[in-house]
Amino acid sequence: MSVGNHSSIELIKSFLFPSSVAIVGASPNPSSIGGQILVQLLRGFKGRVYAVNPKYSVEKIYGKEIQFYKDISSLPEVPELVVIATPAEVALGILEEAGRSGVKAVIVVSGGFAEVGRVDLENELIKIARKYGVRILGPNCIGVYNAFNGLDTMFLPIEKAARPRPGPIAFLSQSGAVMTAVLDWAAGEEIGVGIAVNFGNRSDITEADLIQYLGGVEEIKVVAIYLEGFRWRGDAMRFIKAVKSLKKPVVVYKAGRSDDSKRAAVSHTAAMAGDYKMYRALFKQAGVIEAEDLVELFDIAKALALYKPTRIEKALVVSSSGGMAVQIVDALNAVGISVPELPQEAQLELKKHLPPVATTSNPIDLTGSGADVHFGKALEVGLKYVDAAVVAALIHPPGYSERVADEILVSYEKYGKPIVVVSFGASQQTKILERRLKERLVVVNTPARAAKVLSSLGALL
Repeated sequence: MSVGNHSSIELIKSFLFPSSVAIVGASPNPSSIGGQILVQLLRGFKGRVYAVNPKYSVEKIYGKEIQFYKDISSLPEVPELVVIATPAEVALGILEEAGRSGVKAVIVVSGGFAEVGRVDLENELIKIARKYGVRILGPNCIGVYNAFNGLDTMFLPIEKAARPRPGPIAFLSQSGAVMTAVLDWAAGEEIGVGIAVNFGNRSDITEADLIQYLGGVEEIKVVAIYLEGFRWRGDAMRFIKAVKSLKKPVVVYKAGRSDDSKRAAVSHTAAMAGDYKMYRALFKQAGVIEAEDLVELFDIAKALALYKPTRIEKALVVSSSGGMAVQIVDALNAVGISVPELPQEAQLELKKHLPPVATTSNPIDLTGSGADVHFGKALEVGLKYVDAAVVAALIHPPGYSERVADEILVSYEKYGKPIVVVSFGASQQTKILERRLKERLVVVNTPARAAKVLSSLGALL
């Protein structure tokens, strides 16, 4: 049974917004787990950082003279958060000392517990935490990334695993490696992730605890979750209750759906993968949106963070490529969104402003002979008659440039209707165009992703 039933949800704040953090197992060696966590915190954390390891006294780390303390009780204050980065057997004694010292929030990075069959060690960990009223994140986890205050307990160098900019998405992950890879990818895609948490073995704190707390974090608009399976009796009901009380969208990608992958999930984080049909029913009851993979998880999450929930029935398609336009129409139709022909007065208006060879019915094909301004005119006229638009901003022909982004954003500002951009290419100009758009709009590289984004906007209505 998890410790969480015995502690207050308010303690969750100490895991995300602590005033001070102590790393037990800290090291001046950045290639060690404790050393890398120390480096990350010294680089960016806005609170006080304490290094605990009796092997060292004063060391120069990241350009600073760092005092090492022999144990938690030697610190000048009771740290609000303790990170344990030691072997599993040693972690038990450290947790005991933390509890005696008055610490109430502990991240146990250490592996070697239930995920490798050492249920006895994990049960002892839980017993100690319960004794002192300590809440535990982990064990077997990478902990927390908070872009708002620089809290970063991930032991992965930023040269190998980039961190994303602050943003409206919170990412909760049962897998540390998945969280690392996703944050690295999100940084490259310029997706803002404000808070990310890895639960590891979920011995105490679970998704439900974080979901409840995130309801009060104004900067977070959407919660995205990578889930392998629940572990404790009552987890499912707590999850449903937390989601229903959140008042913010929740998107989940559930892994461990097949018999073979369920077995892998159990060995990975000691989770109970369970019957996938049961999880689907649970998600439906809770009112969450289910994604089919990690990329879709973040496409939907970003869309829900940027656009107002709305049921999309009719869409405009604007493209500089007839072939891409056809693919987008197919993708939209496949998810139940129509691409209706524009009325005659709209088409007559478009003919006044678009190239003579452009098609004006919807999809609007500007062809390779168009210019930047034609994207803007097509959206200005066409958006009056639909709920949303998909723009294939393929700017390869000579008349187009990255300034197409400005034309798209003007129409988005004017109408406030969702616009999803399909961009396909790796040239410098294409990447500049994408950068200009990504903070305001969802930018994807396939028609299917664009269609899924628009269909998801009405999923909670």
